[in-house]
Amino acid sequence: MSNQASNNAEDQEIDLTQIFKKFDGFLQGIKASIFKCIQFFFKNKVVISFLILLGFGTGIYLDTTLKTYSNEIIVSPNMGGTDYLYSKIDLISSKLNEQDTVFFKSIGINNPDLIKSIQIEPIIDIYEFVNNSTSAANATNTQNFELVKLLAEEGSLKDVIKDKLTSKNYPRHKITIITSSKTSEKETIKPLLKYLNTDLYLNKILAVSIENIKIKMHKNQELINQTDSLIKILTLNVSKNQKNTNLVYNNESNQFNPLFDLKNSLINEIGSQKIALINSNRVVKDISTVINIRNTKSINGKLKFILPMFLIFGFILVIIVTRFYKKQKTLFELNQ
Repeated sequence: MSNQASNNAEDQEIDLTQIFKKFDGFLQGIKASIFKCIQFFFKNKVVISFLILLGFGTGIYLDTTLKTYSNEIIVSPNMGGTDYLYSKIDLISSKLNEQDTVFFKSIGINNPDLIKSIQIEPIIDIYEFVNNSTSAANATNTQNFELVKLLAEEGSLKDVIKDKLTSKNYPRHKITIITSSKTSEKETIKPLLKYLNTDLYLNKILAVSIENIKIKMHKNQELINQTDSLIKILTLNVSKNQKNTNLVYNNESNQFNPLFDLKNSLINEIGSQKIALINSNRVVKDISTVINIRNTKSINGKLKFILPMFLIFGFILVIIVTRFYKKQKTLFELNQ
């Protein structure tokens, strides 16, 4: 038993010794690799310095000349015009790819070469989608909420929110126009919005909808005036028959509270209708516009840092490929 235990201990010591030797060899290999890298850079310091200066200078020049700007328009389509809006943006994007200058000049954009791309995406706001604050939207709110619940049963809520079918029903959308130089609202934004609001059918429906809102506002105002007159008459009658008018307001069976509730409801409805008139004056209502945002995403504005690294990496790759080729050629000649 003692001999077997001593043999096991010796085997463990041998194993640990081998592990330490391998680990030490691994560390030596890393040190050798680091030394070779440093030696390589020192040996080629003139070429590498030249590549750094060349890349940095070229990058500064390209960052200065190859600028792109982002122009964003937040819009709200009316009269169920979301699909119409998306199809129009897709059409404009295809005309950009075709470089159809005749089309752009026909819609009032006289310098289409500045436009690099145009796209539209929904502004995801699930809370507004299912909880519109206007009283007239209560039925729609319920339907939207039930729709989201139903769709969420088939998959995750996050996927449903970002789903193309759901996202098109959000009230606001963002149009992004990328240009190669600074532009102006007069030059690009206004002609685009004018073009998006040229559909005859949707404009006719919009005109009828606006007229209906105005009629409802007028009728609501008439009801408010009638309610005020009725309250005034009731107040005069009560004053004649009651010595203490406070008793009337404390009486649960009085007729004033329903009238006050009706008046407040009508006032709130008129307020919502005024907002609806402002939001419904166009088929595609522009809410806000921000132009000439310098695009710094991806490699934009970073070429002065990227190009030097790219040139150095290319130089190293050429050296490695050259050495590999020479080594393989030597081996091939020795085997002949």
